[in-house]
Amino acid sequence: MGKDDPRLAQAARLLARVGFRVAVPTIPGLTRLRLRPEDAEPVVAAIRSLAGEKGSGQVSVLGVSVGAGPALLAAADSRVSDRVGAVLSLGGYASAVELLRYFLTGAYSYGRVSGRVSPRPEAARLFLRENLDLLERAEDRRALDAWLAGPGPGAPAALSPEGMAVLTLVENRDPARVDALVRKLPPGLQDLLARLSPEQVVPRLSARLLLVHGRGDPAVPFTESLRLAAAAAPKPGTRLAIVAMLSHVEAGEGRPGWGETLSGLWRLWSLFLVFLATS
Repeated sequence: MGKDDPRLAQAARLLARVGFRVAVPTIPGLTRLRLRPEDAEPVVAAIRSLAGEKGSGQVSVLGVSVGAGPALLAAADSRVSDRVGAVLSLGGYASAVELLRYFLTGAYSYGRVSGRVSPRPEAARLFLRENLDLLERAEDRRALDAWLAGPGPGAPAALSPEGMAVLTLVENRDPARVDALVRKLPPGLQDLLARLSPEQVVPRLSARLLLVHGRGDPAVPFTESLRLAAAAAPKPGTRLAIVAMLSHVEAGEGRPGWGETLSGLWRLWSLFLVFLATS
């Protein structure tokens, strides 16, 4: 599950041609940048359909990029979790707060792994602009909507403390301040960020968790898959492949050596074999 992508549709057609039953549900929130926990519902419905009326079949779920969020939320849903054999996250994320930190400051880390790239604050601005309905005051919504459309040199006038908290977070470029600034957000936004974080539900997965990430992924840092793997640590069967040959969800532009390429290809192939074997 990901945004409308011809490559995903092509992969679905290829699997269908060799005998697999395939469903590619539409996730409304991904197309409108207004992702909500309930966006997992189309995935839940697809799992039910593919598993059959009696629920005796096993389904494999593929989540791509930000679409891995709804995929993992659905796979952990108690209504269908026993019908999912494997979940493959390709370039997925673990924490919505960590994505905000990455977009706003360019910083990423997990454990002893860390790095920093040029920030992409426009991505965070766009997300917040599409979710301003979570702010209580109409005046805040109008002022921030206008400001986020074309940020000026100063803050909008007459913002409430909640509105100012949103603005301060969006303008921040210090990764060390992000957690404290998130805690000052309106409760609705804080709750949304927590509920959209797959790391919260991964421990409840009955299915095997298969994680693939490009080491140089510019959209979602590979540390997010490290975070997902750690969240699933008590659960047996989790597999993780961080490979140099992938950029985001496509082949990277760099040229790793033959040894690294062959090793990466073998790890990818072995994970896909597990994924397909449970379908």
